[in-house]
Amino acid sequence: MNTLPYLPKKILLAKPRGFCAGVDRAIDVVKLSLQYFGPPIYVRKEIVHNFHVVEELKKLGAIFVDELDEVPDKSIVIYSAHGIAPEIHEKAKQKSLKAIDATCPLVTKVHREAIHFALEGRHIFLVGHAGHDEVIGTMGEAPDKITLVSSVEDVEKLATTYTKTAVITQTTLSIDDTKPIVEALKKKFPTIKFPPKEDICYATTNRQLAVKDLADKVDMVLVIGSQNSSNSKRLSEVSIAHGAKSYLVDGIYEMDPEWLKDVKVLAITAGASAPEYLVEQSVEFFKKQGISDIEEYTDITEEVRFAIPEELRNLSQASQ
Repeated sequence: MNTLPYLPKKILLAKPRGFCAGVDRAIDVVKLSLQYFGPPIYVRKEIVHNFHVVEELKKLGAIFVDELDEVPDKSIVIYSAHGIAPEIHEKAKQKSLKAIDATCPLVTKVHREAIHFALEGRHIFLVGHAGHDEVIGTMGEAPDKITLVSSVEDVEKLATTYTKTAVITQTTLSIDDTKPIVEALKKKFPTIKFPPKEDICYATTNRQLAVKDLADKVDMVLVIGSQNSSNSKRLSEVSIAHGAKSYLVDGIYEMDPEWLKDVKVLAITAGASAPEYLVEQSVEFFKKQGISDIEEYTDITEEVRFAIPEELRNLSQASQ
């Protein structure tokens, strides 16, 4: 882009933004596996839902596949951060694959809840988006005992014959959109059981809260993230719901200059799977356009860290 016809006077950078602990861990798993075992390393599905991350890992020697049928027997395969169904583990054993699980621990928590509720004889309602990798993996834990619900209308269509029920949720949902669905489930099934702790993850929650806080202070929110990233899409939706127009882009190069018409204050944030350097590129772009009033806007600090899988941790310790 050359000089823009419209420019904001001020830019606010939402914080927290970008990589969460689960994404950091998943990317580290791939990089460490390449370091210790050497390429090729196979990764089932996108390790995280971000175009730039996937392309970077491809250059390092990672090979991304949709299914294990594409992986040669006895190879090394990494499972994405979104989690997998038990049948995938079985398929890996049949092919004698060395599997390294990069599933986010907070997604694993939801899987364990599904197993626990199923063993209690409960019918489970999973609040989530059909076709998302995380939802597919979670439903695989107890396919005969889990029903996916994505809206209040879905809840209204449910049979009332279930006597023991429970609810779990996808970790990357909109807090605002999920609440009425859960309330509808509680109304329809008064004795429905909930997990001990909220399933929507801390990073999704924090990034949405930061955007909510910014929305009434800006005219537009530019969300950095890929179109298949659930948490990134939710940030854009939350922005719009709270009064600021919003666009989701993979990088500043996708921004339409016309979007900035009548925008005096612009906010920039990034989904939990978007690298920080994409935000830095955006900031640098606007600086070159002559904008100097750029500041961080934050009141949330994140200190969550997740350990890498034990097999990689042991290799790391052995190499020291």
